[in-house]
Amino acid sequence: MALLSVKNLEVVFPLRSGLVTAIKDVSFDLEPSERIGIVGESGAGKSISAFAILNLISKPGYLSAGSIVFKGQDLARLGEEEMRQIRGNEISMIFQDPMMTLNPVLTIGTQMEETILAHKNLSRRAARKISVAKLKAVQIPSAETRLAQYPHELSGGMRQRVVIAIALLSDPRIIIADEPTTALDVTIQAEILELLLTLCNDFEVGLILITHDLGVVAQVTQRILVMYAGRIIEQGPTHQVIARPMHPYTQGLLGALPEKTRPGQRLNQIPGVMPSLQEIPDGCPFHNRCDYAQAVCKVDLPALGGKGARAVACHFPLNQ
Repeated sequence: MALLSVKNLEVVFPLRSGLVTAIKDVSFDLEPSERIGIVGESGAGKSISAFAILNLISKPGYLSAGSIVFKGQDLARLGEEEMRQIRGNEISMIFQDPMMTLNPVLTIGTQMEETILAHKNLSRRAARKISVAKLKAVQIPSAETRLAQYPHELSGGMRQRVVIAIALLSDPRIIIADEPTTALDVTIQAEILELLLTLCNDFEVGLILITHDLGVVAQVTQRILVMYAGRIIEQGPTHQVIARPMHPYTQGLLGALPEKTRPGQRLNQIPGVMPSLQEIPDGCPFHNRCDYAQAVCKVDLPALGGKGARAVACHFPLNQ
C-alpha cells in the first residue's frame, strides 16, 4: 500500500477575470522510503502540488478537486487543527532559501527546541538532546556549539543542513524538499544531495524532491514526474526517463543541461516560454514550442497514458 496517494489533484485561484487553474489532474503515489522528483520550469505547478499536500496554498487559492490519502486519511478533508498534527510531525518540508526559513533573531537551538516542543510533550533538556542528535545526523561539526549560534553566523551550506535537521526533528515519514540546493554553489549542492540520499536510506524516509534541474533528480531520485502548465506530462523510473525521454519537453530539458553542450558553444534552450495559466492554448499546451507538433496537437489535449511504469501525455511520443 502506498504511503501517500495523490489522485486527480486540482488547485484554482479566483481572479477578477474568473477562476484560474494552477494544477489539474495531478496523480501519483509515493511508496514507503521511495524518492521521487517533480521537475519542470518555473510556473509548471511543482511547488503548488507540494503545498497542496500540506494545505499550504496561499489564499484565495484552494484545493478544488482530488484526494491526498496519507496513512488511510484524506488530508484534503482535514481541518486546520488536524493538519497541524501532520505538518512537521508526519510530513516535513524543506524550503529553498534557509535564510527565509530560519528566524534571524533566534539561535539555532531555540528554533530547534521550539519546533520539538510544538509537537511533543518533552522537557527542554530532552528537546536539546534531540536537537544535538539531528545536527550530528546531518554532519554538522561541533553540534552543541552550533545551538548557541544565529543563522547569519553559519555558511549557506551549513544553514541548509540546519533546515534539514529541523525537518527531521519529529522523525517524519515524508520529506518534501522544494528546490533545496538552488541558493548554493555547485560543490555544496552535491554535498546536500548526497546528504538527503543518505538520510532517506538511514531513516527510511520518503522524499518528494522539487526542482527544475534534471541533473539533480538523476542523482537522488528513483522516479520522475515532469510537469508543464499545471499537468504531469511524463513520468517513469528516473534512469529510463533520462535515457529515453518520451515527451519533447523532457527531451528539451535534458538537452538544456550544460554537460550537453561543448565548451565555447551557446547552451541549448527550448524556444519560447511557458504559457500563462490564464492563456493556456487549446490542445497540447506545449505545441507552440514543440518541433514535432502536428495539426491534432493544436486541437486535442493528449491524455497521460502508457505501458508499465512509463506514462506520457503526447500524441507523438518519442523513443517508443
